[in-house]
Amino acid sequence: MRLSVFVNSLAAFALARMDWTGRKLVLTLVIVLLVVPFEAVAIPRLFVVNNLPWLGFSGGLHIEGTWLNSLHVQILPFGADAFSIFLFYQFFLDIPMDFDEAAKIDGATPFQIYRLIVMPLFKPVIASVAILQFQARWNDYLWPVIAVPGETYRPLTVGITTFYTQNPNWGQNLAYAAMITLPVLVVFILFQRWFIQSVVSACHPSGYSMTWRRCWTR
Repeated sequence: MRLSVFVNSLAAFALARMDWTGRKLVLTLVIVLLVVPFEAVAIPRLFVVNNLPWLGFSGGLHIEGTWLNSLHVQILPFGADAFSIFLFYQFFLDIPMDFDEAAKIDGATPFQIYRLIVMPLFKPVIASVAILQFQARWNDYLWPVIAVPGETYRPLTVGITTFYTQNPNWGQNLAYAAMITLPVLVVFILFQRWFIQSVVSACHPSGYSMTWRRCWTR
């Protein structure tokens, strides 16, 4: 969650608060990716991670190999997410640029503006992205099935399939399903206050308006 929040918010900050060549093109690509289903890019992504030279992890020992059948193959490819970037971007547009200009006069760098001025104002958005990303990764099924062929690093959502085929006891299967649901429930309970604030601010008339036209106004 921390990796996703950091990467997506930093990308959104660059798109919303900085002026650089190609910014609108990158923003257009982010919006296009919003309508591309994961199933359309799953196999190409699998080929990419299969050919990346990285040290895998097996029993705590570094071994030569690819990203497949490891923990980081289930985390790093999803560090950047188009929806999370766009969500941060829309919220960042609401901050007056006067904040940035005043900070620059005081000698603040762009990263200091991002870390000390922008991000503290958007804890509800951070909570929303954290909940959505955690839920998406926790409930993911297709990617672990094709990218983690072994059983050592497979998540519980994939393990329940094997558990059900080997043990057709509905009582135990429902207990397994309840155990899988608990982490998502705990995360939501911890962040629900900020999540609700994010939803309310998005729906309030004085809040931001998530329209496509706003994307190219700056």
